[in-house]
Amino acid sequence: MSNSHLFLKSGFPRAPLANGVGRYVCQLQRVTLKYCKNNGSSKGMREFLENDLLDFTRANPGVVVYVKPRRHRTAVMSAEYLNGDKQWINCRNNTREEIRKWVELLKTQATGSSDTRLRKLWHTDVPSVQGAWTPFTHQHPTGNLAQYPSKELSKLQTDEMTASEKLIELYRAHKLQGGEGKPESSS
Repeated sequence: MSNSHLFLKSGFPRAPLANGVGRYVCQLQRVTLKYCKNNGSSKGMREFLENDLLDFTRANPGVVVYVKPRRHRTAVMSAEYLNGDKQWINCRNNTREEIRKWVELLKTQATGSSDTRLRKLWHTDVPSVQGAWTPFTHQHPTGNLAQYPSKELSKLQTDEMTASEKLIELYRAHKLQGGEGKPESSS
């Protein structure tokens, strides 16, 4: 068994500040695109900058994009999120389409949470003292002592009238009151 999980930071799955409950706030704050002007491994990054960068910045005005040319270095993309996390992607020999997909991925994910070990698969900020609800929570306790199969307990139990039954009852009550004529027009 590996002990590599001991070195990962642990946490719970969560949406930052209940993001998406009211309005969605993009968690990506800043993207820095670094490339070389004449190196062959930065060709895809240069094509992305020439063709797709303006469309991305117009579609995402809340994301700050820095473009940083560097001599004799490979293409690199780094992202910074609102919670302070940073993510770095090596874009050596990537095509324009691959870089566009990486930028979209950085924009849509909340943070670099793939390096977080999940303690539980669910988490709540306000735990319930009552426990979890089940379909049997509000059942009468006589069902605990019954002998199954039981014809009495297998019948459909309806306490309330259906909407159709209520409409039929209203129609009959209106008919009994002598309201069979034309409906009154309100003026």
